[in-house]
Amino acid sequence: MGSGCFPQPNSKWSEQKNKLFENAIAIYDKDSPDRWRNIARFVGETTEEEVKKQYEILLDDISRIESDQVPLPNYKNHEESITENMQHHKQ
Repeated sequence: MGSGCFPQPNSKWSEQKNKLFENAIAIYDKDSPDRWRNIARFVGETTEEEVKKQYEILLDDISRIESDQVPLPNYKNHEESITENMQHHKQ
C-alpha cells in the first residue's frame, strides 16, 4: 500500500455483507473454535481467506483512525443545525 492510500474493503462485498461480517466477528471472538470458518459461513458466499483479509483491513482502518491518520468529518453542532433549520422554515 502506498503512502496516503487507505485499504479498501473487498469490493465484491455489499453493505449487507459487510454488516454480516461485523456481526459475525462480534459473535465469534478470538477464542471461538473454528472462528474463521464460522464467520465465513455466517457471512455466506465467502471463504475463510477472504474473511481473514477483511479482518486485517478492519484492524488497519481502526489503527489509522485511532492514530488520527483519518480526518473526522466536520459535523455541525446539533444546536446550530436546529437553529438554521428553524430560520429556513420561517422564510
